[in-house]
Amino acid sequence: MPDRSSEPQAGAREALGRAQAELVAALVAGGEVPEGFDAGRLRVQEAALISKRRGTVARLRPDLVALLGGGFVAEFDGYARGRPKPQGGSRADAADFAVWLGERGLLPEPEPEPGRPARPRRGLWFLRGFLRGLSRS
Repeated sequence: MPDRSSEPQAGAREALGRAQAELVAALVAGGEVPEGFDAGRLRVQEAALISKRRGTVARLRPDLVALLGGGFVAEFDGYARGRPKPQGGSRADAADFAVWLGERGLLPEPEPEPGRPARPRRGLWFLRGFLRGLSRS
């Protein structure tokens, strides 16, 4: 005879899992505020999580901080709001941010090296900056 006492527990686990997923989405992916939560407090926590990500990316890619100057905070916040940290962690986040900046035209074209064609090789330029950041960690 099957044990029916575990069915309510399974339903409760599923409901808890859905509630947790909604909360995480609200905090890191711009999702709707789940019922029963204070929207203001969640937005404060969302801002704190973005600030923590921004600080880590700034340590990994000081070249981007120097390049953007006072615009770094606003640009990173624009990139991060509604976008969860990628699977690869902070290093992937820093690389994705650099690509995002490049796609928006916010990074200057690299100067051609002597003896190299004038056409920039943007992908390699981003990779070079990313690898420099890795060697400093």
